[in-house]
Amino acid sequence: MLEHSRPSVAIAGVGVARAAYEYALQYSKQRVQFGKPIYHNQAISFTLADMLTKIDAGRLLAYRAAWLTDNHQSCNLEGSMAKAFCGDMAMDVATQAVQILGGNGYMRDYPVEKWFRDAKIMSIYEGTSQIQKRVMTRIM
Repeated sequence: MLEHSRPSVAIAGVGVARAAYEYALQYSKQRVQFGKPIYHNQAISFTLADMLTKIDAGRLLAYRAAWLTDNHQSCNLEGSMAKAFCGDMAMDVATQAVQILGGNGYMRDYPVEKWFRDAKIMSIYEGTSQIQKRVMTRIM
């Protein structure tokens, strides 16, 4: 059962990460510091580029595992890879989104603080990332 549910959990992690990324991107284009949007700060824009790259990599891992499931093939390795990567990636992206929002990232007035909490469960639910790596090492 877990083999076929892991791609769903992985794609949920992608969704949480994507929401946090999109909000941080929009925020960075509106938040002005020293006379210009913080998006124009190289550290911020490079962080956003890294976030988007990780999200896309996770999406592709999850899609591959889901494709295998849809085609009635074993996806134990691919599902575990997707689940572990996407859980960790969601936490990383949500952490970076909080960082971009600064102090506002922790305030309940901004949805990023909830996505940060949601991201943590992605690396725990349906087996921790460490358990996923254990599953992978049994198959490799």
